[in-house]
Amino acid sequence: MIAVLKNGTNDTQIKKLTDWIESLGLQVHLSKGEYQTIVGLVGDTSRVDEDLLISLDIVETVKRISEPFKSANRKFHPDDTVVKVGNTSVGGDAFAVMAGPCSVESCEQVVEIAKAVKAAGATLLRGGAFKPRTSPYDFQGLKAEGIEFLLEAKQQTGLPIVTEIMDASHLPMFEEVDLIQVGARNMQNFELLKELGKTNKPILLKRGLSATIKEWLMSAEYIMAGGNENIILCERGIRSYDSQYTRNVLDLAAVPVLHELTHLPVIVDPSHATGASRLVKPMALAAAACGANGLMIEVHNDPKKALCDGPQSLTPEQFSDVMSSVKKILG
Repeated sequence: MIAVLKNGTNDTQIKKLTDWIESLGLQVHLSKGEYQTIVGLVGDTSRVDEDLLISLDIVETVKRISEPFKSANRKFHPDDTVVKVGNTSVGGDAFAVMAGPCSVESCEQVVEIAKAVKAAGATLLRGGAFKPRTSPYDFQGLKAEGIEFLLEAKQQTGLPIVTEIMDASHLPMFEEVDLIQVGARNMQNFELLKELGKTNKPILLKRGLSATIKEWLMSAEYIMAGGNENIILCERGIRSYDSQYTRNVLDLAAVPVLHELTHLPVIVDPSHATGASRLVKPMALAAAACGANGLMIEVHNDPKKALCDGPQSLTPEQFSDVMSSVKKILG
């Protein structure tokens, strides 16, 4: 349920209203826009007398929200959320590009790539320290050492870093990480999401391999229910029946749909979606054209020797070319 307040309502009046709502055992989500203030009621709203609420002098209208995701809902928060990540922003008019290797392999490697992607226009450095792999025999990442290498690259380039977390017990290692990534396989790891909700760290939430948009937004809701509203959604392709030519199906229609449903920023990962470096550029351009707030692209200085996902990784030169073309799309 949301209550839209009348123009001219002051802070004292809002405080009295929110105190009363909280006394009913509900949570309050307050959104102050340029032209109106919206009070969101989260919880069992059946105990609220709707007629009493709408009769208050400061209340313009009262609406019930049928969707199960509340805090992530644009009806609760009409204005776009802009997530601050280190010295850059994601959402609104800001177009963010996260680039770097699938796996951190050495300090020299990640620093070299960081300098190259920054020169091409990347605004964040991505790199996997912990790697969830389908096979237990594949490279699993350098773990804590990998994070240290990312931090060294950050120090040398100034780029904020984004890397994936596997387990809530690893959170102490992520204190200096600017953006914590929840991978597709962990999108519905609800205990992990609850712990991330207790942090003040920005979270990059990737869509699950077979997740619906509703399920994806409910996962974001788990984080937001804990108090952390700094969430960026990442479309990275969904599983299909045709894996011969593309790794996944990149659901670009999800981008405008999400902009209708939620105020959270949405970025696209064409690397994991397609699994082929030659397809990254056209899908990156399409993502920019359909309204995505940013891109996540895998870049490796020598893709043929990459320990993880070499076939979908761009060289620094290819990445620079993609960035030039994306800038033309963005105008």
